[in-house]
Amino acid sequence: MKRTKPSSSTPINVLHDIHSRMINLPIYFRERICEECAWSVPTFYRKMRNVSKTIPGTTEKEQITPVISNAEKEKIVAVMDEVYQGFHAYCDRYRKKGGGK
Repeated sequence: MKRTKPSSSTPINVLHDIHSRMINLPIYFRERICEECAWSVPTFYRKMRNVSKTIPGTTEKEQITPVISNAEKEKIVAVMDEVYQGFHAYCDRYRKKGGGK
């Protein structure tokens, strides 16, 4: 009979696991924003960038930020909190229990 190693709740490579999670945070954030605000991915990026607009009769450009409603702003902040709290909770598995912060 073949012996197997007992399974552990923490992955062998902590650095790789945490790095992989951090790399996926922006993607997860974008997906949650699109879901909550009923936006497509192109709309997400369009709302994120600044739009340059030339004012008639001048040679200077004025930066105009796309309009985001107050409800959308509140939802963006709420989703940001959710994403970061989820990441923080995930990383609890690597924190020492009882001894400090």
